[in-house]
Amino acid sequence: MTQSKTDPRVLRTRRLIMDSFIELSAKKEFKDITIKDITTEAMINRATFYYHFEDIYDLLEKALSEVLLVNLNEEVYKTDKLNEEAFIRIFTAITNFQKSLSNRCHRGYEDTIARIIREQLEIIFYKMLVKQATTEDKEAPKMNAVILSWGIYGVSVEWKRTDMTIPPEEFIKSAIPYLLSGIDLVPKNCQIR
Repeated sequence: MTQSKTDPRVLRTRRLIMDSFIELSAKKEFKDITIKDITTEAMINRATFYYHFEDIYDLLEKALSEVLLVNLNEEVYKTDKLNEEAFIRIFTAITNFQKSLSNRCHRGYEDTIARIIREQLEIIFYKMLVKQATTEDKEAPKMNAVILSWGIYGVSVEWKRTDMTIPPEEFIKSAIPYLLSGIDLVPKNCQIR
């Protein structure tokens, strides 16, 4: 009998594997973590690991996406409108996520991390923009979500370049008026299709 990937036992095992991986990543660099390390830490066999993940890179991507999405969702759901407070919360969540990874992931995985951050930001921004839209047009919020995700990610990279000396909340504040004015213009220029 095969189990559904939504079965509570399957979900617990998947969570156990991810938690074991995160625990190991606090002790070792990603490039030094093996599937044997993960299966030993999680007390599972290799077949169980491969039931849930294609390989260690798949695990890395899914674990990072989930951790980031949880952090973003916690911050975003404190406010459901894309305003100054939301931008500050989102930017702070992104910079905290990047700081937590800086000691764990080998430099060769920066592109993967950047893509994960942008994809998760795009999902969050799209949901928020659709809620705020005054038209039925779904393309304008989609394009704006892409622009915002790349922009916020770019600002976070710039913040890292400054050696993170300025608190993230202060660093993002100068960009917020431009972000908000772009959002305010969107509904006025959209046409219902």
